[in-house]
Amino acid sequence: MLPGMVLWLVVLFIALSATLILALTLGPLRKAANVRVLRLLAAVQYAAALVLVGARLTGNA
Repeated sequence: MLPGMVLWLVVLFIALSATLILALTLGPLRKAANVRVLRLLAAVQYAAALVLVGARLTGNA
């Protein structure tokens, strides 16, 4: 059961990181030159979290 808990913590950390990056690009970093790259990074992190959740729910992780 412990490895499953660690996976959920990793997913939570990834989702929180992506949310923080997205919030920064919508707030203080809104006018930054690389805002699209940062938003793309947040989208990739959300996708990674979804892949991990899907793998866990299907029993592959």
